[in-house]
Amino acid sequence: MPDIGAHEQEAVCKALSSGWLTTGPVTKRFECDFAAFLGEEIETIAVNSATSGLHLALEALGVGVGDEVIVPSLTFTATAEVARYLGADPVFVEVMRDSLTMDPDSVRRAISPRTKAIIPVHYGGISCDMPRLLELAREVGVAVVEDAAHALPTTCKGKLIGTLDSDITVFSFYANKTMTTGEGGMIVTRSKELAKRMKIMRLHGIDRDAFERFRSERPSWYYEVVAPGFKYNLTDLASAIGIEQLKRLPEFLERRTVLAQRYHEELAHLPLVLPAQSPTGDTHAWHLYVVRLSDEAIANAVERDWVIRELADKGIGTSVHYVPLHRQPYWRDRYGLLPGDFPVTEAAYQSMFSIPIYTRMTQDDQQRVIEALHAVLS
Repeated sequence: MPDIGAHEQEAVCKALSSGWLTTGPVTKRFECDFAAFLGEEIETIAVNSATSGLHLALEALGVGVGDEVIVPSLTFTATAEVARYLGADPVFVEVMRDSLTMDPDSVRRAISPRTKAIIPVHYGGISCDMPRLLELAREVGVAVVEDAAHALPTTCKGKLIGTLDSDITVFSFYANKTMTTGEGGMIVTRSKELAKRMKIMRLHGIDRDAFERFRSERPSWYYEVVAPGFKYNLTDLASAIGIEQLKRLPEFLERRTVLAQRYHEELAHLPLVLPAQSPTGDTHAWHLYVVRLSDEAIANAVERDWVIRELADKGIGTSVHYVPLHRQPYWRDRYGLLPGDFPVTEAAYQSMFSIPIYTRMTQDDQQRVIEALHAVLS
């Protein structure tokens, strides 16, 4: 449930009355504010989704037909599909048993002469083991594009995701994320060259965006199409929401952390594997709270799907993040993937479900979830 308040509504009304609804001055400000939040001299590019951001990232890096891009099987399909947009092939790898983030050892085994990029996914709000992944990428000479759809404001070794030494990082502002613009995303990179390419490709491959063309006091209608680009720009209406949501991000993080810690305390004695916490000194964004049935529960023939049904009967909505891509028909059939190829991911999938966590969740709301879990699993 998105946490939208009066300031967001006022910002949208102000953008509406400005007469500039598409990508313009508000989006420029949102990009600048996001860079300031990260605290770095860094290039920021607002886009209409994290999916389009990942597509632009791989295109700018030169990923194309015959290349391979390494992704975890435990992710949303967008992480892999952007490689297919460019004629490249995703190569699926395992996750770590505790954090459910990309396993560097599995990545190492998947490296081939065709590997062009690695896309780590910061699952649920916890960081991947980025030091190991970045070291491996440098060793073999491939690019790293972080899928940070869950990872705002996650840290790794004390640094915010978005400020590490990867080539490009992509955030999501979808409606259920830690902050939202309804639909939207942000690309972050230190490379001015990559940023220039992504900005051009974001809007039809035109060398100057509409705001630059139309704000001039002198005739400035001429532009050149320098590449067959896309339509991936973020509107000022969405950016107006984003500016206000970004201001509230520390507040959102504090609330999510309180909710997560209460779950940790209240669910500790149930037959569940609770989500991994970030290493000491680091920040978990708590976009998701994913629990897994314990070995004890599974040995007693407790099934994940039965638990989900029982919780639904008690009015508690849950989800599963995610049905692994090795099980999805397109990826399974195209690449001949089998559950046995991904034992860690498969075991996690068979036992996992996500319970509600959102900033507008009240103590009573959370108590209902806790009581329902105790009633089902005690």
